[in-house]
Amino acid sequence: MTSDSTILPLRDSALYANRELGQLDFNFRVLAQAQDPAVPLMERLRYLCISCTNLDEFFEIRGGAVRHAVEFGLPAGMDGLDPSVLLNRIHERAAELVAAQYRCFYDELRPALAEAGIRLLQREQWTTEQRAWLRQYFIDEIMPVLSPLGLDPAHPFPKILNKSLNVVVLLEGRDAFGREGHLAIVRAPRSLPRIIRLPDADGDGDALHDFVFLSSVLSEFVRELFPGMHVKSAHQFRVTRNSELIVDEDDMDNLALALRDELLGRGYLRAVRLEIDERCPQDVVDSLLANFELPANAVYKINGPVNLNRVVQVYDLVKRPELKFRPFQPRLLRDVDCMFDAIRQGDVLLHHPFDAFTPVLELIQQAAHDPDVLAIKQTLYRTGKDSLIVDQLIQAARNGKDVTVVVELRARFDEEANLGLADRLQDAGVQVVYGVVNYKTHAKMLLIVRREGPLLQRYVHLGTGNYHSGTARAYTDFSLMTANPQIGNDVHLIFQQLSGLAAPLTLARLLQSPFTLHKGVLERIAREAALAQAGKPGRIIAKINALNEPQVVRALYEASQAGVAIDLIVRGACALRPGIAGVSDNIRVRSVVGRFLEHHRVWWFGNDGNPELYCSSADWLERNLLRRVETAFPILDPQLAERVYREGLLNYLADNQNAWQMGADGHYHRCTPGPDEAPFSAQLSLLEDLYV
Repeated sequence: MTSDSTILPLRDSALYANRELGQLDFNFRVLAQAQDPAVPLMERLRYLCISCTNLDEFFEIRGGAVRHAVEFGLPAGMDGLDPSVLLNRIHERAAELVAAQYRCFYDELRPALAEAGIRLLQREQWTTEQRAWLRQYFIDEIMPVLSPLGLDPAHPFPKILNKSLNVVVLLEGRDAFGREGHLAIVRAPRSLPRIIRLPDADGDGDALHDFVFLSSVLSEFVRELFPGMHVKSAHQFRVTRNSELIVDEDDMDNLALALRDELLGRGYLRAVRLEIDERCPQDVVDSLLANFELPANAVYKINGPVNLNRVVQVYDLVKRPELKFRPFQPRLLRDVDCMFDAIRQGDVLLHHPFDAFTPVLELIQQAAHDPDVLAIKQTLYRTGKDSLIVDQLIQAARNGKDVTVVVELRARFDEEANLGLADRLQDAGVQVVYGVVNYKTHAKMLLIVRREGPLLQRYVHLGTGNYHSGTARAYTDFSLMTANPQIGNDVHLIFQQLSGLAAPLTLARLLQSPFTLHKGVLERIAREAALAQAGKPGRIIAKINALNEPQVVRALYEASQAGVAIDLIVRGACALRPGIAGVSDNIRVRSVVGRFLEHHRVWWFGNDGNPELYCSSADWLERNLLRRVETAFPILDPQLAERVYREGLLNYLADNQNAWQMGADGHYHRCTPGPDEAPFSAQLSLLEDLYV
């Protein structure tokens, strides 16, 4: 490795990109899919909505954290950006993204959809018949659930729910009680559909689809709510609130009870962003900002519906398969009746979504009903509604098996769902554990103990993704099912640690955070650097979702200086800057955005011709490596390791269709085929033999 005298410059803030700005840039890459004519039209609409929803979540979590840092005077991070400066940069970059989203919708997607017979109509486009139908719809279906509130000393500003649709109305005249009109707020309940489908005027079935936004209907007919008064104007707005739940785990006896209390108020936490109709008078905007205690750099003036992401409902309402991605049928394991027999014969590797998630479900189902299975232990982070896995775990407990489930209650935005499934499991006699105080359990592990003759055999599933059947069709992930005794014992020890009190463990095969995973990554990077310094080939390829852990970044810089060739496939934010002369010349960073969300984490270290390959639930972020319970598991079967290496790494390094290359300045440019190269998409290459 380099000497201490060369380590110090690697702490220079100019060498590090900001995580928040990197996350915003990722959403530009998502939006680029919506702008790509080669992508099916309805999928382009979906990508637009994903970029909008991602931006919402960004403000709910990252934006709220930066505002917190400003208010409490926290110091700059390793990138050197003062939080107040960063807040302005976020506003500038987010404003660019918002403008690009609405240009994409109005200039590209809306005209293309109309040409395809799917019309998203603005108020000025309504026919006389449509206007009459919508007015009656408003009177019959919308007005009865609205409760307009005039603002005066007796009626202070109402509580506004996070991301809810609202209209601020400017009024003139006096009401029935002689009160002078000024401002009123109309809140749209969540029960109202945000997209309204108009009746089929020509009776031609699916030939023509006309839709309008609820916000347009509210703005057009809001005067019906204020009879006898003059409505000067009406302007829709939406406020985004910090959604990070804060619970002091050290001072509470019951995490579940504390989270239930916090969830009751989540929709009304501190405001972080105001979206409002750009035609709204500035004095009204200022009044809203003052009410929400927001600075000027928190407002985003919108030319269109403030809840643009709601147009995603059209994707499901319109049955036009020719405008969507071609369907595919994932591979199933062939000639396998008993999962235990199959796993005992050799490790089983699944690459989702190209391989079905069904074998994982079958393994749990067979374990629940097999009389020889004695115990099942599993971690649950996100499962989705109506989870078949939860049903089978409950059935296993009812069948007399010892079932222990580690439920991570603090899985962001799934807290309420996880509280519910924890209650269901406990009611069925499952032992539910909430993990470790101050450490989220993010590892994806399943352990089954089965009696086979005089011996007990352990069967294990380890994955890079959640136990969620829905995301298994939308996210790329790897699953490993194995009966390897060392891996089985490692997983057994980790479950013991999570459910009881145990000292740090000595594991044979797995790396585990917060104990050995961070150290293990640094040691393997250092080993490649030492090989390169000794004149041998040093090589690292890593595929992760995000990178910001300072020691890992510095270790990669040092390895690059030693001559190690490093390829990083980082979906989202990356704090490392590649291609800096004398620092990161040998590092390349790319991001792949395609049909599926890139989610698997795979790390490959050359190791002088004896490569090590790990799959993991962890990104190379501070939180994953130091403040969570995570695992990284080796792929020990040489053929399976070669498959992961080929499908999960080399495949993505060859992509010149959906890949973006990061420059030394932190900006990305889209990869295109060279003059002698054929177009190649990593995801499409894996799909080719699945199309039906």
